[in-house]
Amino acid sequence: MKLNNKNIWCPVMIAVIVAIDQITKYLAVSYLYGQDAKPFIKGVVEFVYAENTGVAFSMFSNGRWFFVALTLIVTLACIVYMFKKAQKNLWLYWSLGVIISGAIGNLIDRIKLGYVIDFINPIFVNFAVFNIADCAITLGSISLVAYLVVDMFKKEDKSESNS
Repeated sequence: MKLNNKNIWCPVMIAVIVAIDQITKYLAVSYLYGQDAKPFIKGVVEFVYAENTGVAFSMFSNGRWFFVALTLIVTLACIVYMFKKAQKNLWLYWSLGVIISGAIGNLIDRIKLGYVIDFINPIFVNFAVFNIADCAITLGSISLVAYLVVDMFKKEDKSESNS
């Protein structure tokens, strides 16, 4: 593996997102556990302590070790892909890094506690309570899909111009 700025800064970014996730979860336990919801942006978002034993929207709440194993396998595969394949496209590289950081943040909770701590509750819409790691996974996934769509159209344009 050739060491370059990308190989240094992406792990730093992953560590920073994981740290922010874990710090905010610590604060949620310290200030929200056993308390009423705390308004953050009135009518839009509140902070409330929640324990999620499942995955998205608390689905499959009895599969703790299955999801630990699955998350470990997918996360390690993404890390190997990122570094072994020496990705040239920063968009793809950083999208995977953001997804990995969210996966690690929730994996820490799931291994250590048996559940994931959630605390961000959007009250303007009927939605699940979530956390910073969930935001990272969602935003990284949106970015990854956008990259794949753009890449697909680039390949189509190249194949049409070669015809």
